[in-house]
Amino acid sequence: MLTADELQQLRAIDPSSIDIDTLVDICSVKINTELPKEERIVDFIRQIKNPYLFKYGDMVIQCVFSDTETTLNDRLKQYLKNA
Repeated sequence: MLTADELQQLRAIDPSSIDIDTLVDICSVKINTELPKEERIVDFIRQIKNPYLFKYGDMVIQCVFSDTETTLNDRLKQYLKNA
């Protein structure tokens, strides 16, 4: 499992500086739903290598999370209410 420092280093990688061919395609990741939640997370990170930067086909995907208490569900409810 990655340490907090290692995760921080992965999060800090600039997507424009990376060779797309070195990234894992998210489509190749297989989730074993029979594993407990914690083991699924560990297995996902093992397969994807960098949970913040990966590819989908020929697109580079960077995941960024805000430091907030608001959940995705909260944001979606707010969006749908205003739509």
